[in-house]
Amino acid sequence: MVEKLDVLVEGGKATPGPPLGPALGPMGVNVIQVVNAINEKTKAFIGMKVPVTLTVDSKTKAFEIKVGTPPTSALILKEIKIEKGSGSPKATKVGNLSVEQVQKIGEMKKDSMLAKDKKQRFKEVVGTCVSMGVNVDGKDPKEVLKALAGGAYAGLF
Repeated sequence: MVEKLDVLVEGGKATPGPPLGPALGPMGVNVIQVVNAINEKTKAFIGMKVPVTLTVDSKTKAFEIKVGTPPTSALILKEIKIEKGSGSPKATKVGNLSVEQVQKIGEMKKDSMLAKDKKQRFKEVVGTCVSMGVNVDGKDPKEVLKALAGGAYAGLF
């Protein structure tokens, strides 16, 4: 029988303690081996919470690890090197993303976003910036979305 476990771990810093240890113990797998494999696969996301899906075959004790991408907001926070977004995004701006950083985040998330092309991914990331109080290209993100609809940034896509 195959058992599935979904957890949120800090990139590269999973431990045999909760939530992993207690969930893996009854499955009969080597907890340290699983934790080390998770840390190896998530080391690129150090400092961010990463969704991990673990599939364990209880007969053979074989396991498979699938690492999701962190939320767009976490990637934005990492890019501008702050702890959290603005409590009042309309009044207080907490940082600024360059157009290149927005594109980079869109590329990192392309497998898990609903957007089908680069322009749509760009808009989705900028939309997240609206709710976090993060400027884009030195402007309010709503202005960037309006400019994009008016044909600005056309050379990017």
